[in-house]
Amino acid sequence: MGMIKVADYLVQELNKLGINDFFGLPGDYNFNILYAINDNPNVNWVGCTNELNAGYAADGYARVNGYGALVTTYGVGELSAINATAGSFAENIPVIHIVGVPATKFIESNALIHHNFLNPDYYVFERIYSNAVETTAYLNEKNAKTEIDRILSVFINKKRPVYVAIPVDICKFEIENNPQIEITGSNEENLNLAVEEALKLINKAQYPMILGDVLVKRFRARKEFNKLMENSGFPASNLLMGKGIIEADNKKYLGTFLSEYENINAYDALHESDCVISVGVINSDLNTYRTGLPFKPADYIEIQGDYTIVQHKKYENVLMKDVLDRISDKIETRDVELPEKKPSFEQVTSDDAKDIQLSAKYIFPRLQEFLQPDDIIFVETGIIPHGFAPTRLRRNTEVNTQTLWGSIGWATPAAFGGQMAEKDRRTILLTGEGSHQLTASEISNMMHNNLKPIIIVLNNSGYTIERVLCDDPWDSFNDIIKWDYSKLPQVFEGDVWTAQARTNLEFDNVLKQAQIEQKSRMCYIEIFTEKFDLPYLTQKIMEKIKTGNRVKSER
Repeated sequence: MGMIKVADYLVQELNKLGINDFFGLPGDYNFNILYAINDNPNVNWVGCTNELNAGYAADGYARVNGYGALVTTYGVGELSAINATAGSFAENIPVIHIVGVPATKFIESNALIHHNFLNPDYYVFERIYSNAVETTAYLNEKNAKTEIDRILSVFINKKRPVYVAIPVDICKFEIENNPQIEITGSNEENLNLAVEEALKLINKAQYPMILGDVLVKRFRARKEFNKLMENSGFPASNLLMGKGIIEADNKKYLGTFLSEYENINAYDALHESDCVISVGVINSDLNTYRTGLPFKPADYIEIQGDYTIVQHKKYENVLMKDVLDRISDKIETRDVELPEKKPSFEQVTSDDAKDIQLSAKYIFPRLQEFLQPDDIIFVETGIIPHGFAPTRLRRNTEVNTQTLWGSIGWATPAAFGGQMAEKDRRTILLTGEGSHQLTASEISNMMHNNLKPIIIVLNNSGYTIERVLCDDPWDSFNDIIKWDYSKLPQVFEGDVWTAQARTNLEFDNVLKQAQIEQKSRMCYIEIFTEKFDLPYLTQKIMEKIKTGNRVKSER
């Protein structure tokens, strides 16, 4: 069994979960944690430019890798990162936030030392974090081993952020190297009942349908979700946050649900279904384009990470993977006729690449042609997700958005973290210049780590989504400071290819060149549109918001 230092034990167990990179910043209270990371040959320390960026990077890493880790120092460091941790909490991203805190002697004597309030309170920051994580732990000599095992059990089972504070001296305290981490399974009785009742509803339905979303990925149930689609033969769709969980060439795929605005086939199918099987769905305003779903998930079958609802009856402690697997084994395959047309942008041609002002009407269809199998894509909040949503993806493409939390600036460092998790896969970042300004310093880390993402910065002269939402689109508070973005990467050390595009033709040529350049270095592309240029989907959503009337797709 043997003995091991507390910090070494925590790093060791996190590495077993596949965490090979720890993001954060150094501080005098977390040095002993950093030494434990540096001393472990299987993991890597990734210093970021600030704690908020480090939190976003750990979030992006976890989205791709499954789990992520963030390390900060007490008070000033951890509070700088709380927005990132809150975003991970909102969207079920398992990131462990490890905080180095002052030594036990200072805590016990309530000494006034730096990074504290004038009236010291050594547990105040843990209390703050308790509202933005699944659980917290504050280690001491008596509880270090059991608390690490407990917090890792929660981390694994709930797939949400957790917080652990480790005093400087406790990092070196020795404990038994005997992990007692509990992985929970389904309650067999509840599982059987949930599956039985779900199958009853499915078997009597005339037009059952499957709707998947991002929590399928979070709870690692993609294999079982695909099995359900294959064995049932039911038509299927996904929400924006779950884009990519269904392969575009699947014969039963209706395309991404875009409410009543686009891809009306998916909307009508959900509206007409008498048994929707919703799996991992986040039924939030932006994920459903401010109109909501055309059904209530609990009216039929709602399968979530660790519970299932069938016609408003909730079955607790049943895992998504198990429910999907059991239903798939017993379900009867049906041959359902689907619309012939597959939803996507029309293929662009050389005739479209004209020397005219670049706009969303060309940008996103051209990006659809640009995508390759196995790409990892990070899409910033704002109007860009609306433009990207109808895109037809290539095989095994991974799409990441922060649609629920919606913190602008998230995508740049998240893309950095995501590519650190999968360095051999091409990563594409789509961001607006307003969001990019908040966290652009993290491109220096991309270059430092010799990553080769393709970064596309949409410059439309301000916060365009805010312009169209506010009373007066010309309000000055939606203006932002002008930067020459294409020159920004040259400030940092590393190899980068930069370009600008103002017309369809220039954008076409830039993307062709980026295909070549990306093989050897980072590509940083700034594109320009008019200030009020909007994707079709944004236009329709705003029309609905402004008029309050139902606006159905013209496509």
